[in-house]
This record gives sequence, C-alpha cells and structure tokens, in this order.
Amino acid sequence: MAAYRSAAGFQRVLHAVKHVCFSKQRCGVIICRYSTVYDPNEKTFDKILIANRGEIACRVIKTCKKMGIKTVAVHSDVDSSAVHVKVADEAVCVGPAPTSKSYLNMDAIMNAIKQTGAQAVHPGYGFLSENKEFAKRLAAEGVTFIGPDTHAIQAMGDKIESKLIAKAAKVNTIPGFDGVVKDAKEAVKIAGEIGYPVMIKASAGGGGKGMRIAWNDEETSDMGFFLSGHISDICANGFCWCLQVLADKHGNALWLNERECSIQRRNQKVVEEAPSTFLDPDTRRAMGEQAVSLANAVKYSSAGTVEFLVDSKKNFYFLEMNTRLQVEHPITECITGLDLVQQMIRIAKGYKLQHKQSDIPINGWAVESRVYAEDPYKSFGLPSIGRLSQYQEPLDLPNVRVDSGIQEGSDISIYYDPMISKLVTYGKTREEALKKMEDALDNYVIRGVTHNIPLLREIIVHPRFVSGVISTKFLPEVYPDGFKGHMLTAGERRELLATAAALYVAAQLRSQKFLGDLRVSVVPAESRQWELCVELDKSVHMLGVSRSGNNYTVSEIVQNITSLVEIDGEKVEVSGEWNLASALLPITINGKHRTLQCLLRTAAGEISLQYLGTSFKLRVLSKLAASLSKHMPEKVPEDTSSILRSPMPGSVVAVSVKPGDNVAEGQEICVIEAMKMQNSMTAAKTAKVKSVHCKAGDTVGEGDLLVELE
Repeated sequence: MAAYRSAAGFQRVLHAVKHVCFSKQRCGVIICRYSTVYDPNEKTFDKILIANRGEIACRVIKTCKKMGIKTVAVHSDVDSSAVHVKVADEAVCVGPAPTSKSYLNMDAIMNAIKQTGAQAVHPGYGFLSENKEFAKRLAAEGVTFIGPDTHAIQAMGDKIESKLIAKAAKVNTIPGFDGVVKDAKEAVKIAGEIGYPVMIKASAGGGGKGMRIAWNDEETSDMGFFLSGHISDICANGFCWCLQVLADKHGNALWLNERECSIQRRNQKVVEEAPSTFLDPDTRRAMGEQAVSLANAVKYSSAGTVEFLVDSKKNFYFLEMNTRLQVEHPITECITGLDLVQQMIRIAKGYKLQHKQSDIPINGWAVESRVYAEDPYKSFGLPSIGRLSQYQEPLDLPNVRVDSGIQEGSDISIYYDPMISKLVTYGKTREEALKKMEDALDNYVIRGVTHNIPLLREIIVHPRFVSGVISTKFLPEVYPDGFKGHMLTAGERRELLATAAALYVAAQLRSQKFLGDLRVSVVPAESRQWELCVELDKSVHMLGVSRSGNNYTVSEIVQNITSLVEIDGEKVEVSGEWNLASALLPITINGKHRTLQCLLRTAAGEISLQYLGTSFKLRVLSKLAASLSKHMPEKVPEDTSSILRSPMPGSVVAVSVKPGDNVAEGQEICVIEAMKMQNSMTAAKTAKVKSVHCKAGDTVGEGDLLVELE
C-alpha cells in the first residue's frame, strides 16, 4: 500500500523547507532568460501530480508554483528525503527502489492520483513519459495527461511507423530498410545493400539506448538483440539537431528553433547548445517547417522534439520524434523566452497557443552541460555512486542556470540515472556563453562522488569545439585513446606548481597563528623565504618562494598574500585571499584570474588541486623533509594483470568462470550492471583462475575484488 504524506501532516517539519525550497541551496533552478507569465484569469488545474523524480520533478514544480498550482510528488522508499519530495505540497511513496516497482508502477501511481485528488499528471521525461498505456489509464479515470494523446505516442514511438508517417508528410528520411528484420543474416544483407556505416535502431526505444552503429558485417551480425529494428544509412561525420515543436489541440503548431546535440557518448548527449553554429536561416526554416508538418500529420498537441541527422552539406534527415519534454529544453527556453512546462500545462487544459511563428526569436546563445556522477576516464563515463559530502552550485555567477534535484547530503544511488544537474549558461554571443560555462564549471563544487566536469570543461575549450567543427564522432576522434584529462602546457604547469607552493606557504603561516595572534609568545622571526620541493607527475621541482613585504592583511586567517615563485628561470606571481576553509580558491597568477579547488591537503604535504577542470596530485615538502623522504620505503604497486576489480559500483549480472578454469587474454570473466548499463569484464592475460570473490546477484562497489588469476 502506498504511503501518503500530506502538507498539513508535515507542516512543522517542512516549515523551513517551504520558505527556501527554491533558493540557491535547494532546487537549484535560476531563471535564465525565460519567464512564466501567469494570467490569474486563465484557469488550468488545481493540483498536478508529477510522475517522476529528481531535477525534472523540481523543474515542473517550479512552474506549477508560479502558476498557483498545488503539486504532488511520488517517490520510492530510498527517495523519501529527496529534494523533489520536500518541495512538493504533498508526497506519496509508490514502492521500493527498483524503478519497475516504483516510478514505473502504474497501479501505485494511479492509487496516488486517487488519494490526492490530482486532476492532471506531468510525466517529465523517461519512466512513463512515452507510455501510451499509462496515458490511456489516465484518460479512463478522467485525469489529464500533460503530453500528447495516445495516438501520437504510439505512432512516433514505433520507429518504423514513424518513418512511414514522416515520408507521407514529405519529411526527409534516411535511406534504409523500413520493415522488420528477421535475423542477423538478413540484417547483414540489408546493411550491405545500404552501405556502411549503418545505424541499427530498435523499433521501440529512445534516449540513445536503443541505437547502435555498425561499420561492418561482423558488427551487424553481433547485434541480434536489435531484431525487429530499423536499419538506416548514417552520416559518418554528421550532426544531430533537435527541433523543438509546440502544438495545441486546435491545429496550431510552432517550431522553436534547433538545438545542437552532436556531442555524444554512447549515443547519449553530453553538451548541447542553441542555436547551432552550422545552421543557416534557410535550412532552419525548412527543417522547422518539416517538423511542424510531422506534428500536424499525427495531430500532435504538446511540446515535442523532432530529431534530425544532418550531413556536411546540410542535407537533413528525420531520425525520430520524442513525444515528451526533453532533457535539454532549458537552452530553448533561454533563447526564446518561453516556459515550455507552462505551455504544456496550458495546452493540456485546451488553450490555444499564445504565439505565432513570427513571434519566436533567437535571442543570444545558450549552452548546456550535463553534469553526471560518472568517471570520465572510463569509457567517457562509467557511473559513480556515493553521498554528496559537499555541494555548491555556481549560482552566484550571472546568467547561469542550474536545474538539479539534489543538495548537499543527497545520495547518488545505483538505481537511477546518475545525472547531478543540467548546467546552463547564456550570453549575447556563443563566445560569451562558452566563457560563462568555463567559469561555471570551475566554480561548481562537487565532493563525495566522481563527476564528469573534467570532460565537460575540456570539450567546451577545445579548439575544434570552439570553432564549431563538431560532429557525432567528436569524442572518439578528439580522444581516440580515451579521455586522459587536461594536458598541461609548459605555462600551465608553472602556474600549477606555483599555486601549490603558495598554498603550502599560506597553510604554514596560518598554522602559526590563532585568532590573528601568534600561537606562542616567543617564536623566531617570521619567515620571508622558503625553499620547497614540489612533486608533480613523478617530476621534482625545487622552488624558491618569497613573500613581498607586508602586502597582506590579517584577520582570523592570513589574506591577500602575494608570493613570487621562480620556476624554470621565470618568476610567477600568485596572489589571492587564501581562505583555506573555502571549497573555492580564487587567485590571480601573473595578472590572470583563475579559480581552483583544493580537493585534498594533508600533513604529509599531499595536495590535490582541481585546475582547469582536472584534478592534479602534487606533493609539497620543505627542503629538509624532501631530503629525508628518500629514506622512506615505497609502496609496491598492485599487479593489476592478476586481479580483476569492479570499475564501477553495481550488481553482478553473470560470472563465467570458476576456480581452476583456464582463461585466455580478453576472455569475458563476468558482467557488472549499473544504472541500466552493462560492462563486460575481461581477463588481462592468459592464466588460470585462482579464486572468485563474487557471484551473480551480488552488489559490488567500485574497486571491489572480483576475480584473482594465478
């Protein structure tokens, strides 16, 4: 039975939450060039249930509150203290953690609707957002589904049927096979006729999870699980553009410009922007008109997105239509000024669109980075779990928007998508928007989980991306050997070494004082010169550091220290407010402003600095300590060829070996699954299995020992 929590029952507990629920520390939604213009005479719904979780649930609640609509959150038992639960007016538990028993549990959600008297349901994205059976059940109970009708969901949800409808509506479609593929042999035959590379897409599926690209017969035959799918030609160096459409129940439809979504990993978007650098007004208009034509063909009524693949000659081809609000909708809101959630609610109530096509502008430029709890150094992002021990969004920067559903102390679990937030920046020009994104990523504090900020920052400053020369193959082409983090130039290396040395000095000075006074009454004269040994990437640098006169002020901590560090014959001046208790370290290096983060600082001289997005490990020692450290025994590195550790937290799906088995190099040993993603673990060498430390169904953490080889 679903557990129910009313606002009245928790009035005292949630009193503080209700007054700060959309402050910078809570839901993290700051309006960035869009507004909800609420007409009190335009009645919509009294109460809406949000059949989702996390950031999108918070996003919908934000607009509902502006429109004077009460909200109901649903949640699993592990999400009982989630932010979307706290900010809603009411909340109902719909089951245990697995999505099949909670957020996909239609019976429990229908019961929650009856308990709370919700008049409408907003599904967000994912989960039940494109489930026609859910929409039918709502209609049968007289509850409004804030989205398109079941016919449109079904027609666009089947990739084969949607392509046939698109052809009939005179929408450009990718050459390919539109029927049902019987087996792998037929798939190879069809692919050969079309010409490689080909895209194989499941007839039902979205979010990039039902799509694979094959470059030869072997890869095509290996994709047996895509039978009943659709095979198409693909632009090997193409773009992915999404056209936002908005249509009402009265036959009116608009296109709200494009979103550039070509930067992807595993066919899922990582960085998006609006508008596109590659699209000219004529192509934009042609694409928009075709998107509207498709929407009209299926009598579409709500917000939706038509995705196109585009080749280098600006020929565009229909890929699919997503019959829901998309993850990256904020960048469209930024450049058009429309609140898409509000528009969906109005349309669902039966109102006509408020705008004409000529009213839709392109004002400025917006960029969105999807911040995930992922390790970008593993296949561009394997999931990470944990508790956010420290969390600070860069909302004090102008024209920065953060859509999130977490806060400090929140858990990132194995059960759900590892997205932390959508970080959006806006500028009058693309250059301005990218610079703001660079600053926002540097000022984004996330501790407790591994995150993909290093990858995001490298993408937005890469010369190829900055110049607009991007495609769906950007990541594998720019990082053919995988992402390795930021590669330091000689100048950047000097900056990093100087910062570490100056930070060490600031810490030493602070340790000598308490409440602004010396800790002991009689101490040697305060030092003005230091000789330090700084280690970085197994290279050792002896640095001379000096403080310049009295160019600092003293309060409870030392502030405004200026240090001159000489590296490779060049002097580097580092200055700033060395607030060692702050997560952020804003400093000036040779007149250039930088924001670093000190991730770790130990008594043994170990310092980890997040610099230009990437974490660097350094060791700073005094001259004496460095001379003595060579006598310390070194830790013997682990033989990674003989052991197999889990690269990510998750559950063991299968174990293919037992003690005593002989395995060949590259042979699959076990399969780990996390957040709907399976990772095949293989042997690093030919050997005999010594021991197996896991079995199917076990839950494992990152780094846990799975199998040992002799």
